[in-house]
Amino acid sequence: MFNLIHFLTMIENLTSMEEQGNLHIVENMDVNNLPQLMQNVLSLANTPAEKDMLLMSALTACGSVMPNLYVKYGIGAKRYYSNLQLFIVGSAACGKGIANLALELVKPIHEQAPIIIPGDTTYPAFYQTLARQNGRGYIHESEGSVITDIWRSSTANYNTALRKAAEHETISRARCREASVIENPQVSMVLTGTFSQYKALVPSIENGYFSRLLTLIIDEHQAFNSRYVQPSENSGEVIKAAAEQLYHLYETLLFTRPREFSLTKEQKSRLGHHLETAYPTLIRMLGEEFHSVVLRMAVHIERIAMILSALRGNMDVCSDADYATAELIGNKLILHMAQAYQLVKGTEKVEQPKVKPLDQKAILLSLLPDEFESKTLVAEAQSQGIPQSTVMRWCSQWIDRGTLCRLSYGHYKKIA
Repeated sequence: MFNLIHFLTMIENLTSMEEQGNLHIVENMDVNNLPQLMQNVLSLANTPAEKDMLLMSALTACGSVMPNLYVKYGIGAKRYYSNLQLFIVGSAACGKGIANLALELVKPIHEQAPIIIPGDTTYPAFYQTLARQNGRGYIHESEGSVITDIWRSSTANYNTALRKAAEHETISRARCREASVIENPQVSMVLTGTFSQYKALVPSIENGYFSRLLTLIIDEHQAFNSRYVQPSENSGEVIKAAAEQLYHLYETLLFTRPREFSLTKEQKSRLGHHLETAYPTLIRMLGEEFHSVVLRMAVHIERIAMILSALRGNMDVCSDADYATAELIGNKLILHMAQAYQLVKGTEKVEQPKVKPLDQKAILLSLLPDEFESKTLVAEAQSQGIPQSTVMRWCSQWIDRGTLCRLSYGHYKKIA
């Protein structure tokens, strides 16, 4: 049962970055209330931090392969599918590698119906792969530097695409000779990395992606001796069995009509009570910008409840046990996101932009084809957050310097 006083006490402790134990998820739940598949997977983790990382990464992986299952939320009764996007933030010594077990759950499905998209993928390749997979994708990357390095020149593109995918909004791409759209994208993602790598993807709390990306802060270090602990002899069998169960669930949902999952009337009322009591207190303590995080956490809680229930074979109405578990996870995650909010906000005024204006010009030019039209130039610039007036001024400078030549009105060619 939700304890408002205890929740507000945790919020007060959070503001001073104290009592990391209050942020643990699995340690504060009755594991026996989880679906058996999740219980089996969590048996492979040892420390509270490992259990939290494995729980959230496994939930995200499982949610990536639940087609045709959705929940309606909001005034417009918008459909939300089971896709979660997660970033585990921690140091190099916190044991983030355990999250890779979640990837093993999805691999058997990927072998039959490709869904995994490598993190080391340029934005054009990402878009093409997502389109080829009918808008469904699962990104899993344990090396944050791979993500930030490959995305460095296209952060705005990825940020926008992932933000839209989190809400299942149409992703469009226009080029000189082609234009295409991906309707109803369903993308799940698990990334692990350091705070600086997280900040490269979410540079500001005002960025719309911040509230859509679930964040798990691991402020602990793995004991040196634990690095030499041999994994359980049956760990491979546990993951294999869990992957087989997930595969059967995927097949069941794939060959069925779209199904609406729903909370009960009482559960919806209870969720609304959160928004009206505990969460506004958190907003007042952190700032009005945190309001969007609070609102979207309600959607995340419904998605998590849907994943938990589906793993039991229940695709219709949420049980009280699964709702209680989802609510607990949401309460803890919002504290993690509050901590991330404070960290990002605290570095906004002191961190210098990673891309200087001159570098931005060079990057933009490198992304353009050898011959292009004005509309291609403007579209690419806007995807990078560059105003049209600015890029047209740059175009004139490139022509003056001999970098470009004008073949005809609005038609340009690069000069080697």
